[in-house]
Amino acid sequence: MPDKHLFEYAVLRVVPRVEREEFINVGVILYCSSQGFLQAQFAVPEDRLRALAGPELDLTDIAARLRSFERICRGRKEGGPIGQLAVASRFRWLTATRSTVVQTSPVHPGLCQDPAATLARLFDQLVS
Repeated sequence: MPDKHLFEYAVLRVVPRVEREEFINVGVILYCSSQGFLQAQFAVPEDRLRALAGPELDLTDIAARLRSFERICRGRKEGGPIGQLAVASRFRWLTATRSTVVQTSPVHPGLCQDPAATLARLFDQLVS
């Protein structure tokens, strides 16, 4: 039986009106320490977001904020100062509690054989 690896993930949420605490799941971020894996997958469901928040929601801004998650996950210079931290530190920073329009759920653990396949499965289950 192939080795199973501990992973952690959080759901990316768009919270158009923080005071109302209503949100739509738009992505997943997954971290697997033993594989050095940190990746985010997201989609911007424009119709659903507009139905929840109305036409004043800036979808371009939402997409830019979500792309910053991807850049930080990839690391390197294009991820800015946070992107240059160690993988575990980047994941902890990305999943820290915040009161902005893009938030993450609490972090959940699991076991997997293939982190990329697990990310795709979680995205399908929790977002699509």
